[in-house]
Amino acid sequence: MTQSVVVQVGQCGNQVGCRFWDLALREHAHVNKKGLYDEALGSFFRNVDSRERDGGACAVGGRIQHLKARAVLVDMEEGVVNEILQGPLREVFDSTQLLTDVSGSGNNWAVGYLTYGSAYREQIVDKLRKAAEHCDCLQCFFLIHSMGGGTGSGLGTRVLSLLEEEFPEVCRIVSSIYPSAEDDVVTSPYNSVLAMRELTEHADCVLPVENQSLVDIVNKIRQMSHGGRPGSAIKRDSAVISGQGGLSGAEKPFDAMNNIVANLLLNITSSARFDGSLNMDLNEIAMNLVPFPRLHYLVPSLTPLYTLADVSVPTRRLDQMFSDAFSKDHQLIRADPRRSLYLACALMVRGNVQVSDVRRNIERLKPSLPFVSWNQEGWKTGLCSVPPVGHAHSLLALANNTCVKLTFMELRERFTKLYRKKAHLHHYLHVDGMEQSFFSEAVGSLSSLIEEYHHLDATKGRLVPDAPRLGIAS
Repeated sequence: MTQSVVVQVGQCGNQVGCRFWDLALREHAHVNKKGLYDEALGSFFRNVDSRERDGGACAVGGRIQHLKARAVLVDMEEGVVNEILQGPLREVFDSTQLLTDVSGSGNNWAVGYLTYGSAYREQIVDKLRKAAEHCDCLQCFFLIHSMGGGTGSGLGTRVLSLLEEEFPEVCRIVSSIYPSAEDDVVTSPYNSVLAMRELTEHADCVLPVENQSLVDIVNKIRQMSHGGRPGSAIKRDSAVISGQGGLSGAEKPFDAMNNIVANLLLNITSSARFDGSLNMDLNEIAMNLVPFPRLHYLVPSLTPLYTLADVSVPTRRLDQMFSDAFSKDHQLIRADPRRSLYLACALMVRGNVQVSDVRRNIERLKPSLPFVSWNQEGWKTGLCSVPPVGHAHSLLALANNTCVKLTFMELRERFTKLYRKKAHLHHYLHVDGMEQSFFSEAVGSLSSLIEEYHHLDATKGRLVPDAPRLGIAS
């Protein structure tokens, strides 16, 4: 059995991580009725005997003693991490997994990447190594961060490059939250573009999630619950609500949005945590979905998202769930993948779903989904028998699709507006080690990425003829 380590950096990364651990514990409690430490729990949790001085790990198969998350928490402000340590999840982490400062990164990528990245390098590496040493077979690092602030974008991407340095063979999957155009942080376009260069160079896969998409989804769900018939409400155990089974009490303002990202992580890790008739290895995601190393941005979509508790509303039929996964409303970035070009696509299905159901739906949807000519069969599927709590089945689609370039173009445009006026540049250039060339190189990297997607888009609808065969002399 393999293990994975979650590294959560910055305020947003730690808030999303907190929701992930809460919902993961709820999911395992729902399945694990005997209170035994099994391989499913072992993939993301250690079982520690607190009676032993060094907190010795208990073997798989024994009673659950104290579960500790396989995680490293990093933030240059104490607020969110302190909140976690005072909340219901406090027992899941210990001080060896935490790294905080008091002053924050001032919404400045350079402070996060250069100042804190250098000052805390040894401590970060030490915590990552300790987390890795607790694993028998470390398969993957999941990094959760946001792109708009200073710590998430700067220190988050510095941690990513350290992961590549220290653990080059271990898969690095990054969940990146992209800021909306109306973001409070005026320098967020700088931070995002500087971080993008690092993601393109050092990640194996990036799952981009747009803040604006999360806002739109949550608003639509709330609208549906308030606009429905009397008594209709959001399901207590749906993807957007903590649910009574969770550890956390009252919902916080961003919980609904963070829960959607946490559910993305629950679904992508479900094959690693539970049995299924067709388990998908985490390494296989990058191996099967990334034909070109730089084009590793996988657009996620989740279904069910819009589920009401009103008994008269039927749950989505299985075939409808597959259709939803490709619709604009279920994407976690604002894009319509059906209008762009697919390089490859993974379907991660949970619940009582047969391989034949998946094949039938792929055949049904295939004619409406434009795939690149040299990878018409570019589908990867995973079946996990354990559905999410409160649902009969669920589906996560990860699409390597050129529609992601629109997000990048919009980001470049916002960056250029600021950079043209040299607005706020001095805040960055005052940081030791920061040079103006970082900006031009970062936007150059982003432009060449966009150009690569443009080139692929230009091949849409153009079938490559079979290569001429050698004639045999008679």
